[in-house]
Formats: sequence, C-alpha cells, structure tokens
Amino acid sequence: MNETVQHWLKQQLPTYMAEELAELQTNSIQLEDAFYRLLPFGTGGMRGELGVGTNRMNIYTVRLAAHGLAQHVVKNGEQARGVVIAYDTRHFSKEFAVEAARVLGAYGVKSYVFSEARPTPQLSFAVRHYNAFAGVVITASHNPKQYNGFKVYGSDGAQMVPTDVKVIIDEMKAVENLFTVPVADFEAYSEWILDDIDEAYLARLMELKEREVDASMKLVYTPLHGAGLVPVERGLRAFGFDNVTIVAAQAIADGDFPTVPYPNPEEAAAFTLAIAEGKKVGADLLLATDPDADRLGVAVRDGEDYVLLTGNQLGALVVNYLIEAKKEAGTLPENAVVLKTIVTSELGASIARANSVEVVDVLTGFKYIAEKIEQYTTTGEKQFLFGYEESYGYLVKDFVRDKDAVQLALLTAEMASYYAAQEKTLLHALRDLFETYGYYKEALISKAFVGKSGQEEMQQLLTNYRNNPLTEIAGVAVTCVEDYLTKTATFADGTTKDITLPSENVLKYVLEDGSWVAIRPSGTEPKCKFYVGVNDNSSENVCRKLNMIQTVFL
Repeated sequence: MNETVQHWLKQQLPTYMAEELAELQTNSIQLEDAFYRLLPFGTGGMRGELGVGTNRMNIYTVRLAAHGLAQHVVKNGEQARGVVIAYDTRHFSKEFAVEAARVLGAYGVKSYVFSEARPTPQLSFAVRHYNAFAGVVITASHNPKQYNGFKVYGSDGAQMVPTDVKVIIDEMKAVENLFTVPVADFEAYSEWILDDIDEAYLARLMELKEREVDASMKLVYTPLHGAGLVPVERGLRAFGFDNVTIVAAQAIADGDFPTVPYPNPEEAAAFTLAIAEGKKVGADLLLATDPDADRLGVAVRDGEDYVLLTGNQLGALVVNYLIEAKKEAGTLPENAVVLKTIVTSELGASIARANSVEVVDVLTGFKYIAEKIEQYTTTGEKQFLFGYEESYGYLVKDFVRDKDAVQLALLTAEMASYYAAQEKTLLHALRDLFETYGYYKEALISKAFVGKSGQEEMQQLLTNYRNNPLTEIAGVAVTCVEDYLTKTATFADGTTKDITLPSENVLKYVLEDGSWVAIRPSGTEPKCKFYVGVNDNSSENVCRKLNMIQTVFL
C-alpha cells in the first residue's frame, strides 16, 4: 500500500486531490481505507466514497472503469453503436460522465451524453432508443452525499450481465498504472443529448395510463434535489393532473442534499418538507424520488396528517390495481406474471395468485427482474405485468429495464385518483387488501460494517450463521433454511432441495408460522441487512410477531 501512496504522490493531481492526499497522510487509518484496495467493480458497477485513493470514486478510478468498458465494446466491434452516459445531481457526476466519454473516445467509441442530470431509468430507456451497445449512469442512488458510483448497462437496457462485467473487470485488472489510461477530446467522439430523448421517454410514459384521472386532485412532489424533477413533473401534467405542487427548496439540484439527512425516500425524514407543503395546500398524496429517480416514496393523507407507505405496501396496491383495471378493460393476459424478490412481502403474491396471475421470485436486485423480462420477451412464455422489490423499486412497462420511480409516480397518482372517486384513500384500499388476504407486516434491520475490518467482520457474521444455522427464532421453530450461496434448501427433518436461482450470499429462514427472516450483505453499502416478514389474521398479531423476531437480531 505504501508504494501505491508514493506513486500517487508523484502524480500531477488536481489541486483539491493533492491537498486531500496531504491531509490523509496525517491519519493512518483513513489513509489505509483510501488505498488498501482498488474500489470493487461488482456485477452492477462500482460505488464508493468520493475522494483521493484507489478505494475512492475519483476521475482516475472512473477512467479505469471506462477503460474496462471501452475494451469490452472494442472486442465486440461495436464502437459505432457506442455507449449512452447519464448522471444524477451528485458532486462530480457530470465531470465523471465527461471523463468516461473521453476515455471511450480514446478507443474510438461513440458516446451519447445527457447534457443535464436525468434519472437512471431514462438511461435504461435511452440505451435501447439509440440502439447503443452499452450504457453508464454516474450515480450512488440514495446513498449519502459523500458517495458516487459508475453503473453499467447492456444493450437491452438492463444492468450488464455478469459474463460481460467480468470482461470489464479483467481489463481493469490488466492496467498496472491507472494514470496511463488515455483520454481524448470530448467533442471528438461524443454527442450531447436531451430534448429528443425527453420527448421519446414521455411518449412511452403515456402507455401506463389505465383510467382517466381527476385533474383537480392535489399532489405534492419532491425530487429531493435529484434528477427526477423534469420527467416526473412533465409526466404528471401529461397524465392530466393540473394541481401539482413541487417542493421548491428541494427542486434545486444540489449534491449536498441540504434539506434532508439522507436523500432516501424510504426514510420518513425525507418527507418533512413535503408534509409541510402538503398540509399547506391540502394535498391528497405526496411523492418523493431519490437522487437518480429509480426509487419512489409515497405518503397518503390521513385526516390532518400523512402516513408513509412501505415499498411492500405500495407494491401490493399496484399489483391489485393493475389486475383489477386490466380485468375491467379485458386486457389482462392469460399468461401474465408478477416478478418480485425473495425478500419482498408475500402480500402482493397472494393477491396475484388469487387472481390466477403467476408470481416468480428472483434474487435481490432489479437486474434479476430485468433478466426475467428479457427471457419472457424472447420466449413469449409469459407476459410481464409488474415487477417490484421491497426497497421502493418498481417497474410497470418494460420499455425500461430497471426500476423506474417516474413510472410509479404517475401510476400511483392515477391509482389514488381512482380510489378518491370512491371516497377512499390508498390507506383504505390497503386495509381492504388486509381484510381480504390477511395482515402482512415487514421490517428491515441494517447493521453497518465500515472499512476493511468491518467487511471482514460482516463476512464472519454470515459464516457463523451458515455454519451454525438457527433452529428456532423468537420461540418459533425453523422449518427450512434456504442457503442461496450453496443453492440448497435444508428442511427441519434433514431433507434438502436444490434452489434453482443463481448463487448469492443470502440466508433465508422460514418459520413454522409462515414468518421468515433473510440475511444478506448489501451489494452497494457497507451494511448487513436482516429482512423480516410476518403474516396473521389481525394487525395486533402481526405487530407482536414482528417485534419478537426483530428483538432477536437487533
């Protein structure tokens, strides 16, 4: 590591990076964390803290990633088809996008670069719109302000498949000196894009419309300083909503995200200003998107206040709404399928199956949902209806192949308008679902494991659970342990069954009463996540069960 630091010290770094490196040398722990490894490039790309060093997001690690992608493009002879590059409003996002384009250009690869910040789902759409070979979005999604990332997409608009990602990684590893990665003038091989792709995306968004809406319904929307403002506001108005209020303070693109602790619509604190605005204008529904607008949070008016829906709850509502609306219109396919992840609530699955709609579980990560969509599109065996995950990611129409908060913002507003005509809110609709299909409740416990020692500790935690499987949780017997790393489900009587999903470091415990707990390290944050799901015949019972199980893992 010392050799690496010395090598960086010899470079002509930008002033801000040289100053940061000088300061780091006074803190051995922070210096080690910045240089102890090369920032990992996983199946979706890389994500990390901004700063100087090999384990940080900076122009040099971005150039290295772009070099790996460029080699992949060149090996396939697809320089002319090129790469689409988008970015969110984070610090250095546009700069990193330009640097990536310059590296691609050095290898003769064409780039289509958004001239303004736009959502990740719009990047997915643009890849297919331009028939590009690949796509890149510079984003760290809903991570804190000190993070950024480099996310890669294939020609189908979905996150790049592991075999192609391996090519990129191998090419990155082959570079001995990341300061030697070449760059070209941006203008030589790059083209700015914006208005045409905005219009094309908006036109496709109109395909989501199932029913007419009440134009006077009052909505509040906040982009949380991110990239969702233009498509969400334009989309809502094009859908027919005339009474949309934007949270002005959060409509300002700002990588510091100054008005929220974290720019994450899963967090109640992210809705503070939206709730205040909602009370001021008497809004029926509040919508919030994260910085790259692939996740949507929703709050519903309940008397004088607002109640936030969970990702699981909104997903179940949409499953029910789509099935009912399409049945009413006679457009529900006989081979319709709902896709969800293994850590997502079973409520939506129960609704779908009760309506003879198939449900397919996939591993955590929207790339697996996109993979299934591509499979069904190719074979025609099933017709995609809806895909979602508990972490506020949803997709309705497959002209995008990643989670799309813009799509869900429009459909959720339409759904709320539909129920309002019946003098109901989305909360009333959710309670109706509970009464019909049983009460479901979920929780997520996240434990942070920061730095090199933290990563080692997290891996040891998973190893301990794997080598010493729990036989009961909160006094309820474990009936099955699903180990997705070994792809084996082991039942209480000792019998086993193969798991057909890809291998991943996840453990899931299924309990005798139908409750479940899944344990997995996050793929994008230094955290281990514990997912808990319970169901019963009353709200009181599910709350009691959930609390008992949570206590075990807190």
